Amino acid sequence: MTCLLSCKAQREVHTSVGEPMEDMVLLAHEDFTNIDAFETRVIRDAKSLNKFYGEINKTRKPGLPVPMVDFSKDMLVLVCLGEQKGEKKLVLSKLTETDQGMTIAVEVLEKEKDGEIAVQPMYFPFYLYKMPLVDKDLTFQRIDN
Repeated sequence: MTCLLSCKAQREVHTSVGEPMEDMVLLAHEDFTNIDAFETRVIRDAKSLNKFYGEINKTRKPGLPVPMVDFSKDMLVLVCLGEQKGEKKLVLSKLTETDQGMTIAVEVLEKEKDGEIAVQPMYFPFYLYKMPLVDKDLTFQRIDN
């Protein structure tokens, strides 16, 4: 009975708008970058990955290490959220898939907090996901909640 009356027991459980993507793994996440606008990219080669980390590391000392990726088997999905007030949680899910392409939903959710915070700091996060290499065009649809 006590469990039903507690605040946490009544919280709504969020489910993504599309199908879960179990083969997608979060490779890197950082909350403070110099990218101030929402952006998504598919990275299929080491040169593009090094270029992105070059942008990020311009304003960081020491710089972030570039992850090692076997691009013959995997590709990367990069999501930069731009300016955000407070910490966010990112959920990626598959909306549609055809022989030519795949549409991925990008949901930006508020992170659950235990207490009230009067001042929310500014974040400029990026998320880098690894997934098996597919020969399809990926498109992204931002879902704001």
